[in-house]
Amino acid sequence: DRTYTGETVVGNFFSPDLIPAISNNFVNPDTIFSNNEMSLQDIEIYGFDYDYTLAFYSSNLHTLIFNIARDILIQEHRYPEGLKEYEYIPDFVVRGLHYDVQKALLMKIDAFHYIQLGTVYRGLHPVSDKEVIAMYEGCHVPLEIMSDFYGKSSHGHTMKQFMDIFSLPEMTLLSCVNDYFMKHNIDYEPVHLYKDVKEAIGDVHVRGIMYRAKYICYGEQTHAVLRKLSENGKKMFLITNSPLDFVDRGMNYIVGKDWRDLFDVVIVQADKPSFFNDRRKPFRRVTDKGVLLWDRIHHLEKGQIYKQGNLYEFLRLTGWRGSKVLYFGDHIYSDLADLTLKHGWRTGAIIPELRKEIKIMNTEEYVHTMTWLQSLTNLLEHMQVHRDAASQAVIQHWVKEREDMRSQAKDIFNPQFGSLFRTYHNPTYFSRRLSRFADIYMASISCLLNYDLQHTFYPRRTPLQHEAPFWPEQTSAGNPVVIQIAQIVSV
Repeated sequence: DRTYTGETVVGNFFSPDLIPAISNNFVNPDTIFSNNEMSLQDIEIYGFDYDYTLAFYSSNLHTLIFNIARDILIQEHRYPEGLKEYEYIPDFVVRGLHYDVQKALLMKIDAFHYIQLGTVYRGLHPVSDKEVIAMYEGCHVPLEIMSDFYGKSSHGHTMKQFMDIFSLPEMTLLSCVNDYFMKHNIDYEPVHLYKDVKEAIGDVHVRGIMYRAKYICYGEQTHAVLRKLSENGKKMFLITNSPLDFVDRGMNYIVGKDWRDLFDVVIVQADKPSFFNDRRKPFRRVTDKGVLLWDRIHHLEKGQIYKQGNLYEFLRLTGWRGSKVLYFGDHIYSDLADLTLKHGWRTGAIIPELRKEIKIMNTEEYVHTMTWLQSLTNLLEHMQVHRDAASQAVIQHWVKEREDMRSQAKDIFNPQFGSLFRTYHNPTYFSRRLSRFADIYMASISCLLNYDLQHTFYPRRTPLQHEAPFWPEQTSAGNPVVIQIAQIVSV
């Protein structure tokens, strides 16, 4: 809570009466944000993923996944018993991070493949900027070692990108095991560690351990959304990788025992993203008791449950093609990428982290920090032409202050990795993929309740770098902070 005045150009000083006009520009966390113009009037069919789309879970589930996978490492992969001293750390990582499998480093990368210095961690401890630059011969990560299209480390790619919310316990477990090995000076092969942790996390899902456990499940007005769509004559379908008993228990809790009546097609254990690309797997009907039937599927019937299958057969049997279909999911790659690139469906990303980040952005602390940070950036851009010693001294002070302010802005969101959407000024790699593969995005599907089904979503037109802005406040020349301080400097 510093006092800002216009008396000096050295340090964080500017008049507080410049803040209110910006502070009032708050963002509603329940807004649906648009990357691509889309009208709900054109949407006839709505599709949904299940986990973190229709159903949300408490951090208790992440703690459960972490604990079970940690114990699998100890009991089945002969990892040290000392790992039991590590517990799940809920706020250590954020989604969208990259992991260098060979170097055992967790980091945040921006849309241009540059590592955000200060966000590189080995185990539970940060790696110095100097060491990072030495290891990567700079901050850029070449395309050939980046993760593949689905964020995986395969075919020579040494980076893995963690994109879904279930990956938070996996990243945390990797960090904890790395930390244990380093703390006890144990020599280990990072590639083996990555594969073992990945396998242990996979076993938690495959064995169904987490599906049998008790967890807190809530649906954020899921029932109201589904009912609204049904009452307006919309077709609906569910395609999930989760098994029937898990989905059935969750939907009974969220919607009620008649939840199947709301969906025209229900597909479980779909094996996305393979479901969207592999034409070979046929659908199998599943009984209420989980028994797989062997009859050939000629129609996808309402009230029935189907397993596996593939999108091409789904399109043939339903005729639901093109931009009249809108599909919602939380995984940008596995849920949305193929649908928008190959099949022309409209896509909606569910990003639960949006609520927390928007609430932070609406705080006075964040507004003050970003206002001064942007003003410093504009000052540096315009005042760098002054080469005399006195001006350069002031400019160097601003450079240092700008770096400090950028770190402060990062820490507001997460002390280790910052915002899910920003690496300082640039969008994150996650954010760039979100803008490419999702027509719209929101914190939860409950946001649909704020709009009628005739609503058109328009993306905000922001000037490209070579375009002249049409709004005075978007020009640094019209920024009152820049004008005030530039006048003092010129004097």
